[in-house]
Amino acid sequence: MSEIIIKTPAQIELMRESGRLLAKVFAYLDQQVKIGITTMEINDLVERYIVDELAARPASKGQYDYPYVLNSSVNEVVCHGFPDSKRALKSGDIVNLDITLEKNGFIADSSKMYMLGEVSPLTKRLVEKTYQAMWQGIKLVKPGVRLGDIGNAIANFAHTNGYSVVREYCGHGIGEQMHEEPQVLHYGKRNTGVELKEGMTFTIEPMINQGAAKVKTKPDGWTVVTRDKKLSAQWEHTIVVTADGYEVLTLREEEIAIATI
Repeated sequence: MSEIIIKTPAQIELMRESGRLLAKVFAYLDQQVKIGITTMEINDLVERYIVDELAARPASKGQYDYPYVLNSSVNEVVCHGFPDSKRALKSGDIVNLDITLEKNGFIADSSKMYMLGEVSPLTKRLVEKTYQAMWQGIKLVKPGVRLGDIGNAIANFAHTNGYSVVREYCGHGIGEQMHEEPQVLHYGKRNTGVELKEGMTFTIEPMINQGAAKVKTKPDGWTVVTRDKKLSAQWEHTIVVTADGYEVLTLREEEIAIATI
């Protein structure tokens, strides 16, 4: 296992700027994601906004030969969904948009769920509880806490609410590389795993299923779906461990109150 990279204050400041810009991408998308838009149109809008407006780089494009700037995961797609020029979003759909941005050599990674039109109460509940599950993990972050505590809190919350947690994919360290150590599982035992230290940077990004946890990958080698075709939701933020807690580097304006409670 490679070593966990503790970021310096100067490096954290650069990551803070990448995170701030990525939050602006989602603020822009809030005005663009509407019934009738295709997921490829969203991809192209994001690419132009990151490159032309923010003078930054969409870090996912070309990473591991991935051809697009974002993952668009609709309904039963768990993660890594390909943008599709034929997939127009319709009323009742949910979609996770997972985007990475690099500025000045450092990467931020975040994802957000969008609900289109008339979404059923059960669907809305899944999206909202997945968001709350992510915050259950984030709010535990501080020096001395172990990653198993975070995973345990997320999984307990999900299970208590009648959902399952995808185990095949997890959060990850992040910085100059998109994927660094440590792996951040969204399940686990308390008092186990890596102990958090000031200056660690990583993502928390639980994928929560309405039905069973089992998933499968489509023939394109990327798109992951639930085996039972039930819905899946995901939210993600990039976090830094501070001296006495955490800072969400990709925090969006509407979330400031949540982060300070």
